Amino acid sequence: MKFIVSAIITAALAFGLGLYFPWWTIVVAGMLTGFFIPQHWGLSFLSAFTGVFMLWGLMALFISVSNDHILAKRIAMLVVKNSSPYFIILVTALIGGLTSGLSASTARSLLNLIKK
Repeated sequence: MKFIVSAIITAALAFGLGLYFPWWTIVVAGMLTGFFIPQHWGLSFLSAFTGVFMLWGLMALFISVSNDHILAKRIAMLVVKNSSPYFIILVTALIGGLTSGLSASTARSLLNLIKK
């Protein structure tokens, strides 16, 4: 139950902070949930990863579908020499998920260090 709640809170914080601040505020969202929701550091990583992965993946998919994948196809051709827009959406979601997940596990490990 904590896993799902943590993933939802991380996604909500990342979305809210992303409206007003730069993209890297997903680190702050991951750190806050990793610090304040007690879980093992691995579960903390997975919950933050899942929340932001889903958020960024769905947001990138929505934006790409709304413009008929024009920009995603061009970026895919530049980066990987393949015109698959879904690969770029997957890479976008992975970058966001890894960034938030690593920050959540770092915050959880920091809290464990402070408690000792």
